[in-house]
Amino acid sequence: MERLQDRVAVITGAGSGIGLATARRFAAEGAKVIAVDIAEDAGKSCAAEVGGEFVACDVADEESVRGLFDGVAERYGRVDIAFNNAGISPPDDDSILVTGIDAWERVLRVNTTSVYLCCKYAIPHMQRQGKGSIINTASFVALLGAATSQIAYTASKGGVLAMTRELGVQFAREGIRINALCPGPVATPLLMELFAKDPERAARRLVHVPMGRFAEPAEIAAAVAFLASDDSSFMTASQFVVDGGITAAYVTPL
Repeated sequence: MERLQDRVAVITGAGSGIGLATARRFAAEGAKVIAVDIAEDAGKSCAAEVGGEFVACDVADEESVRGLFDGVAERYGRVDIAFNNAGISPPDDDSILVTGIDAWERVLRVNTTSVYLCCKYAIPHMQRQGKGSIINTASFVALLGAATSQIAYTASKGGVLAMTRELGVQFAREGIRINALCPGPVATPLLMELFAKDPERAARRLVHVPMGRFAEPAEIAAAVAFLASDDSSFMTASQFVVDGGITAAYVTPL
């Protein structure tokens, strides 16, 4: 399929995981990919693989984000898709009883403030075009509670979800669709490394997934491509859940 032919797509956190898988999917569907990452080697590798452009950017820095979207619009004439995906989940984000204020503020800045900034500076370009699709990465943890808490991460994704709903409603009549992606656990290198070190922690999570496995990044990328394309033309302000059934489950199959 070439649903994204000639569309200009900005992907933050493109160097690995869901971002990298989405860059591959967008390119396969005909998009011009701008791979954005703070890690230059990973970002450059992604851009080279998909025939796109790499832009180094700290998405938690307002001037860097402004420059990112203004620069893309200047070079390509438009910004059609913004996949605001960059985020962190550091080990010092744990129970509220032990998570320090520095970890709290760092996670909120990277995971939530960055989405605010990317939307703030992508939307004006989409307004001029009269069309655009923004996909913000939230999480299934924004929809339910967990006793294995990562309190700042959970709060940050809840903020993304609430912000997305409001923006989606606000700009709906200007042709700009803004949706939140809510993935379940995804078999990214970061997650697999974490769970390889702590198999008990992995097992405690996996038992709650009705499908009995974690998602592959390419499966999440397929959902992002749908939200970016005109196939989702009547969707905005939505939470698009791709979680293997976690948020619908009371008990899981034996």
